[in-house]
Amino acid sequence: MRAALIPAAGSGTRLGQGPKAFVEVAGVSLLARSVAALAPLVDEVLVALPAGMDLPPGLPVRAVEGGATRQESVARLLAATRADVVLVHDAARPFLPGGVVRALLAAVAETGAATVALPVADTLVRGEGDLWAGGVPREGLWAVQTPQAFRRELLWRAHAAAQAEGVSATDDAGLVARLGVPVRLVPGDARLFKVTTPGDLALAGALARVWDAEAR
Repeated sequence: MRAALIPAAGSGTRLGQGPKAFVEVAGVSLLARSVAALAPLVDEVLVALPAGMDLPPGLPVRAVEGGATRQESVARLLAATRADVVLVHDAARPFLPGGVVRALLAAVAETGAATVALPVADTLVRGEGDLWAGGVPREGLWAVQTPQAFRRELLWRAHAAAQAEGVSATDDAGLVARLGVPVRLVPGDARLFKVTTPGDLALAGALARVWDAEAR
């Protein structure tokens, strides 16, 4: 059994339009777009919502109350499913190609832990204040995206270890890697950018026109 877990309890402070998962792009919320991409490829979708917020009607998901942090929300979602394999996805990455999800599922079946990621293409530098302080070689560097996929028992163990040791991570693959477990890197997609700022939202609106037309 496969489950998609979507931690969507964030406040969306940087975007400034309320809970980010419910911000709309071309008339469809970021959350609804992510659910639509994942639901056909898994057995169930679970979403962590802000406290006191109801699930929008019509979404084929189960909801739990999210925690104070993304990490806590994912732990609550894990506790709410008994799936063998879980995919953790950010609702703020609404343009998720089905081929990427299928490649991720194939990888996790082999390895038990995998994440979508893109090789870094930009020139990287270290900064001291607003000054260029030296280049950083980009060979072997990847920018991590979501979804990330895991055997549920492995991710549960990683979260339990992190909680016991007071460790936080920016994503779940980082928690699994702490256990010494290899995490497979699956090539992602440039369209899987994260909507965080008003500029990202404007870009998402432009992409949505093409994305939605191709889906018809």
